[in-house]
Amino acid sequence: MMTNLFSVFDPSSSIFNLSLNWMSTFLGLLLIPSAYWLMPSRWHIFWNSILITLHKEFKTLLGPSGHSGSTFIFVSLFSLILFNNFMGLFPYIFTSTSHLTLTLTLALPLWLCFMLYGWINHTQHMFAHLVPQGTPAVLMPFMVCIETISNIIRPGTLAVRLAANMIAGHLLLTLLGNTGPSLSYAIVSLLLIGQIALLVLESAVAIIQSYVFAVLSTLYSSEVN
Repeated sequence: MMTNLFSVFDPSSSIFNLSLNWMSTFLGLLLIPSAYWLMPSRWHIFWNSILITLHKEFKTLLGPSGHSGSTFIFVSLFSLILFNNFMGLFPYIFTSTSHLTLTLTLALPLWLCFMLYGWINHTQHMFAHLVPQGTPAVLMPFMVCIETISNIIRPGTLAVRLAANMIAGHLLLTLLGNTGPSLSYAIVSLLLIGQIALLVLESAVAIIQSYVFAVLSTLYSSEVN
């Protein structure tokens, strides 16, 4: 029995007091060996075309000053988040991206590495970013405070955006699903149509949120060069 609405997101499956819910995060590793087959399937050709498109886009966002090969970090990040978002849409599978434990683990080290690299190697450039071009001298102290705060909260906004979007859709699906047994057959048929429409919407959200997370991480990294 659920104690509260958010208990559907609590880790519950365990063997010998070891939580197995997070194992769904690593199931994507099982798909990697098949990518090395001699004759790729249509699925692999389709997925490779997506990754190549993302690689070109991230390379454009990073600009000429970006290090070669750095786009693969963000392409891998996109793939990991997308896989876990879709895994959460299946029944009885733990949605790891709806937990700040995972989203903050992805966002915080990335942001910290960008900041350390930027302040150590491009200190003057980082100071220049705190004051936007054309700011009046009177507003400069305030702009420095605002830019500093907006810079500090970046990993939090990245993590909360992803987790909140994943939680919101799943909660709505859970709420509508729990009302099913008490409804008539006619209304249940409408409810099923609504659930399918929500599931399609959640699939779109799963793609969009993984793309947004990867693109914003790329933009944050491009600012430190």
